[in-house]
Amino acid sequence: MLLAIAAGVSAAEPFFFIQIADPQLGMFTDNRDFAQETANLEFAVAAINRLRPAFVVVLGDLVNKPGDAGQILEYRRLIGRVDPSIPVYPVAGNHDIQNAPSPADLEAYTRHFGPDHYVLRHADFTGIVLNSVIIHTPQHVADRLAAQETWLQSELDRARADGARHIVIFAHHPWFLKTADEPDEYFNIPRERRERHLAWFRKAGVKTLFSGHYHRNAIARDGDLEAVTTGPVGKPLGDGKSGLRIAIVRDTGIEHQFYHFGEIPACVDLKPSGAGQISP
Repeated sequence: MLLAIAAGVSAAEPFFFIQIADPQLGMFTDNRDFAQETANLEFAVAAINRLRPAFVVVLGDLVNKPGDAGQILEYRRLIGRVDPSIPVYPVAGNHDIQNAPSPADLEAYTRHFGPDHYVLRHADFTGIVLNSVIIHTPQHVADRLAAQETWLQSELDRARADGARHIVIFAHHPWFLKTADEPDEYFNIPRERRERHLAWFRKAGVKTLFSGHYHRNAIARDGDLEAVTTGPVGKPLGDGKSGLRIAIVRDTGIEHQFYHFGEIPACVDLKPSGAGQISP
């Protein structure tokens, strides 16, 4: 569903950003090495530097073994090769902070990678980055989840009050893969917490939810809300392929396309396609 533009508001210049999900250094060989993940991420970084997006979002699972010094160091070395003029925004994944994180796990993550929830802004685009691991499994960090929820509602209200044209949610776990009322499973957010978050998103006018974690692509809709799950830059599962997603932000909405490594375009054409949303 395309976003409405208020009468009298001047058109903004379109721009694009890139998402990569699940670099997950060490997954291919069960932590024996990360040679293949290094090759994949090097390829993605080269594409990023060539295409020059406004920014990059890394949708979690930066490493495969939480706290592994070698994997963390290699991830930081590789992502550090992105041109300094292109901001890179990391998202916390379950392989970064454990499936059921403790306060100490969250503190370790922030030491290595920075805040686990925050807001990114570009022109009239507001991206809200959430720690979905504590939404999925909050048993040991219920107070952190409560604090994040209070913060989230405040930031959604602020974005609306500031007149953000696009409010987008970035998180590691998909909110849903097929339908908003689908049963709980490993790959989605449990319904109890999913429902209240989706209600907040709808109230704020959020249209797009970007996630990773699934290691393949999935697109699902619930009314005006689109849940976009991006396949991995690292190891794919099922029928997935390694690659990255390009998202073009226009006044009228957000178009996005997943490209596996054999089909990444030579450039990104920001002229209107006239085709509305792009399928993965």
